[in-house]
Formats: sequence, structure tokens, C-alpha cells
Amino acid sequence: MAEAARKSRYRVDGMDCAGCAQKVDTAVRRIPGVEDVAVSVVSGTMTVEHADGAQLDSEIARRVTRLGYRIAPQTTTGPGANGAEACAAPCCSGGGSRDIPDDTIHRGITREARWWQRPAVQLTLASGLAFLVAYGAGWLLPRYEQWFFGLAMLVGLVPIARRAFAAAVTGTPFSIETLMTIAAVGAIFIGAVQEAAAVIFLFLVGELLEGVAADRSRASIRGLADLVPRLARVERKGGIEEIPAERLSVGDVILVRPGDRIAADGEILSGESSVNEAPVTGESIPNSKGPGDPVFAGTVNGNAALRVGVTAAAEDNTIARVIKLVEEAQEKKAPTERFINRFSRYYTPGVVVLAALVACLPPLATGEPWSEWVYKGLAILLIGCPCALVISTPAAIAAALASGARRGLLMKGGAVLEGAGRLQAIAFDKTGTLTEGKPKVTDIIAFDGDQREVLRLASALEQGSSHPLAAAILERAAQEGIAIPEATRSAAVGGKGVTGTVEGRPLFLGSVNAAGERQALSKEQSRSLATFNDEGKTVSVLLVGEKALGAIAMRDEPREDARSGLANLEAQGIRALMLTGDNRRTAEAIAGSLNIEARAELLPEDKSRIVGELKAGGLKVGKVGDGINDAPALAAADIGIAMGGGTDVALETADAAILHGRVSDVAAMVELSRRTMGNIRQNITIAIGLKVLFFFTTILGITGLWPAILADTGATVLVTANAMRLLGWKPRSWPKSPSARPSAHGAAQTGRRTPG
Repeated sequence: MAEAARKSRYRVDGMDCAGCAQKVDTAVRRIPGVEDVAVSVVSGTMTVEHADGAQLDSEIARRVTRLGYRIAPQTTTGPGANGAEACAAPCCSGGGSRDIPDDTIHRGITREARWWQRPAVQLTLASGLAFLVAYGAGWLLPRYEQWFFGLAMLVGLVPIARRAFAAAVTGTPFSIETLMTIAAVGAIFIGAVQEAAAVIFLFLVGELLEGVAADRSRASIRGLADLVPRLARVERKGGIEEIPAERLSVGDVILVRPGDRIAADGEILSGESSVNEAPVTGESIPNSKGPGDPVFAGTVNGNAALRVGVTAAAEDNTIARVIKLVEEAQEKKAPTERFINRFSRYYTPGVVVLAALVACLPPLATGEPWSEWVYKGLAILLIGCPCALVISTPAAIAAALASGARRGLLMKGGAVLEGAGRLQAIAFDKTGTLTEGKPKVTDIIAFDGDQREVLRLASALEQGSSHPLAAAILERAAQEGIAIPEATRSAAVGGKGVTGTVEGRPLFLGSVNAAGERQALSKEQSRSLATFNDEGKTVSVLLVGEKALGAIAMRDEPREDARSGLANLEAQGIRALMLTGDNRRTAEAIAGSLNIEARAELLPEDKSRIVGELKAGGLKVGKVGDGINDAPALAAADIGIAMGGGTDVALETADAAILHGRVSDVAAMVELSRRTMGNIRQNITIAIGLKVLFFFTTILGITGLWPAILADTGATVLVTANAMRLLGWKPRSWPKSPSARPSAHGAAQTGRRTPG
């Protein structure tokens, strides 16, 4: 009977670039029984779908180890699952069913090794020391200088040659190790042994520097996992027990002391405190939280103890989801990266052919000295090493995706990152995207008496209501410190308003039309209220007995940064428009305040159709919405961007997500994309430019093996260092659009209301 397929996850140490991942993928994919392989350079992991069986596990480990990498099985237990503490190797777990030889589970993979304990560092130091010893011994015994340098070269060449052979027999014959081995062995035959030893050492230095850069990129992701504390204080059997945070389950109750990081996503059961959410959302001002409010793993409790009910296991909390999305995104290749990878498959064999032609044609055709042209051919082999070119794109994309994630900008892959910078038009939803999504009191007018009295009595009627307009009135009363009296005999009047008695006076609070049915309003009062309606505001009129005491106007306010965010997009040459299902008057009021084109009274299919029309007009179109009712338009756009605070919908429905809910972050995402593509162009120019330069200087006899390897190593280091600059990216402050005009506020729905 056929064995059932299963997935195994491994940690693979030593992978520095896309070329490393390709070698591992090719080698493991060729093993009989393996169905699929996914290698992540970013997280240093490999997921293999294969038939069950300990022998297959052992073969996977042997293949990867022969390529020069360290491998260990791994479990996924939480946001730090890509770290060393998640290792499930037999040597760590006290045994296991998988029969993987101990020599394939290298020391240092199960815990963070010190820098001098890493194999790459040790090999580089050994090669460098051997080179220095050979130099000193050759100075003392010149007759044996070539032998000394030959032995020094072998210190580094033997491991490189072994890796080259392993890669060749597992499907990657034209690896960087193969080119190095051919060049070094060829140098021996033409008597350039000293240069060959130096070349091997410099190559190892270059690989070491690549590893440092890759580690830095991975550290940016591990830094997110480190936000979650290792231990959590859980209520168990009437007491408090400390357990690892990854063992928390949904329904557990944890105690979070003042100053502690919260160990899981959850809901506050008791306690009130300020919570600093900057580690997750980037907001510098702590938020006041109380019973019923959600909290996120990694945020910091403020000044009081909280009891929190866990709502998500460790592998499903906000931090874990963000890490998973970033890792997946970094493995989704951008169009430019896919092109470079396809190009490199033909480029490396082409370099070998070109080097052979340079070495053979001049001596055969014109009788030139063989030693001179073989030397030049070997130098061209080194110049043509594709490392710098292959890493130019993925290094920049990985750094940009990590940098964006730390600032709440999640993009699902290199294609999305590349496409965001090409957007020419962006369509925004209104409610909850350009606006806060909840009404606020904007105006209080008193026809008789003062405004505080109008607010005080209206608040008395609205106490206990969950209606959004009631919440806006109560919030304003709380802001002004008004003592709210008790209302009796309160009752809702369906579709019109609410009635009640406050301090012995009969009150009614409702829509303009409903109030007019009870008591005719004066022309002046009607004109004032009509002005508010024209501005897209919802108006509630307060009647005391048969007299209109005043009115309260409310609306869904634009987000604080909406105007500046849209101005930033305009400064980048991007057309912005608003697509909303709200009524035309409200939409035009919002649009006028934000200086944005508006299309109103749209159904979801209408929004999708308009996005399609924009695309048909030759524009690259983005759509920003909440990820639920805008789903058709998000799917229809070239880039769909969900605006939200880390909800499942916001993270999973669109191509990208803005966790902070800031309009200005849309412009920041476009800027990051354009900065990244500029960085990639710089990297490709560096990689190809140096190779072309040294190709001609080598042919002319100006440079040789040493400068050739310095050109390759130098290009790789420059490209990697340039890409790593994106880790420090910060959104720039764009000048405000000169055409942006201030006006009245945004809008909420108008018309009659039904109190809660």
C-alpha cells in the first residue's frame, strides 16, 4: 500500500542567497519519494512534502549536508518557530522516531553559536591563516614557495570542491563553487599558485560577508518574534503559573502586570490600563483599554494589572501572522527577480564557454602564448561569477518587505512590492478608509439657552443606547465633563427618535423631519439645519415639550491624515478617487473637503466595474478598502490594499494590508516600492558594470586573477550593502499639494435615524 504523503519542515543553516536555495531545492527534489520542496532563504527553512519513512528523512539530510549546509528537523510552535528554540532534532528533543544520523545534525544549529564557532568563519580564518603561514614560509624557503601556497590553497579549495561536486551530481553543474574550482585548479597548471591561494581566501571572505548580510535580513524578521515574551503568567487551579508563551491555548486567562509585554492576542476580562501598541502598530500614544477591548501579543501594558482571555494560539496571533505573511511574501518572486533567475541559468554556462574561447582561440588562431590566455580565461571565469547579479533583486526585496512590515505595511510578495510603485490611480472606499468609520459631534446649536444644556439633556436620553449617533453624543459629553442626569420613561420611536422625561421635563430627540411633525420649526431654524444637511451632516433636534431647544450635528470625520495622505499621492503623480455606496450629497461633501474625485451610490459590482474601466483606459489601478464589502473591487484592481488593524480579513483578502489604518501609509507604500526598484536598478548596474569593466581590463592584460575575484566579491558586497540600506527606510514627508483646499469636514449619512 502506498505511503501517505506528509510535510516535514527543516531548519537549514548556511544559505545566503537565491543560488543557495536553488541548489538545495534541486538536490532534494531529485530524491525519489519527494513530491514538493519549498526553500526559504529569508527564514532559513525548507518544507518538504514527501512519502513517510525514516530512510527518506535520512536521505534528505545527507543531500543537504553534502552541499555544505547544516540541517535539522523543526516544529512550528509559534512566532519564533523559525528560530533555534523551535528545533525538534533528536539531539534536542531527547530522541525521536526519525533516523537521521547524528553527524548530519551539526553543532550550532540547535542554539545560536558565537561568531567564531560558525563553520564559515572557521574555514575563512583557517584559509587566511594558511595563506599567511605560506607567505612566511615561502619567504624563508623560496625554493618551496609554490608548495607552501599550494597547501594553503587546498585548505579552502577542498571544501569548495566537495560542494561543487555535490551540486553537480544533484543537478546544479554550473554553481559558483564549480567556477571557483576550475579557476583554482587551472591556476595551478599555469604556475599561478600564489594567486590561486589568494583567490580562494578572498572568495571565502566574500561568502562570509554574504552570510552576514543574510543574517541581518533574517534578524529583522526574528526581531518581530522577539516582541512576544517567552513566558506567560496563567491562572491555573486558583493560582498563577508561569508557562512558555507558545503553550498558551484559546480560553486561557493570563495575568499581565504593569510594564509587562502581553504574551498573546486576547480580550481584557478585568482591569483598566493604558497599552502601548507601538511595537505592533507604530502608534506612539498608548491607548486606554478596559474590559471587552482587544489586545495584541507583543504590546506593552501600562500602569495597572490586566486579566486577559486568550483568543488566539501562539501560531495564530498577530505577530505570528505578520511573520508568516512576510516570509511568504519574500519567497514570492517579483517579475524582475524571475527574469534575473532565468537569465542566470543561461548566463553561467555562457561565461564558461566565453572563458574557454578566450583561453583557446588566440593561441590556436594566432599562436599567442597559452599560459597568458589561459590565465585570462581563468580570470574571466571569476569575473563572470553570477552571485552579485543573482542576489541584486532578492536582497533588496527581502529588505524592503521586512522594513515595510516593521512599519505596518504588508505586501504579499515581490510582485506586489514592484507593482505598487507603478500605480497611476488609486480608488479609496469612504467609510472606515478615508473616514474614521464612526460619527462624531461636530456642531451644537442652541435655539434657547446654551449649548452645554442641549448636550446634557440629549446625553440623558441616549444613556444605555448602542447606536453610533448615541455613542457620539455620549463621547462628546464625556469630553466636556458634563454630569448626565437620569432619564425616566425612555422609549424609542421607530425610525424617528427617542423620548423620555428628564428632571420632570418631557424630551424628544430625533431627526429634523420627525421633530417638525411634533413642532413646526421656524424658517431661520430650518435654514440652519438645512446648511448642516448640505454639508453631509446628520442632525438630531432636541424638543423640550413643544419647544425646540437646540440641535446636534454629527458626521463621520475624515481620518486625521487623510488630506495630507492624498496630497502625498498627488505629489507622486497618482490620481486618487473615492468610490462609495453613500448618497451623493454626503460623498460630495467628503470629496470637497479632501479635494478628491467622488463617485457615489455605488453597489459592490459598480465599484468593481469602475476599477475595470480605469484599467481599460491604460492605468495601473490600486484599490483601498476594508477587505469585506470592497472585495470585488480589491480583486479587480492591479493591487488591492486592505485598510485594517491586523484582522484576518485585512491580512488575507488583499494583495497588501495597511495595519495602522493611515491614509498616508498608502503613499508610503508607493514610495517604498519606488525606492526599492531604484535600489534594484543600482544593484544590477553595479553587478554588470563591474563585470564589463574588468572583462575588458583582463583582455587588455591590465588586471588578473586577484582583481577578478575582488571584482566579484566586491560587487556582491556592494550590492548586498546597498540592499540592506532599505532596512533603515523611513517614509519621507511630501510637501502638501498646492491644490489641496481646506473646507468643511467629511460626512456621515443623512436623513432619519433610529435610536438604539
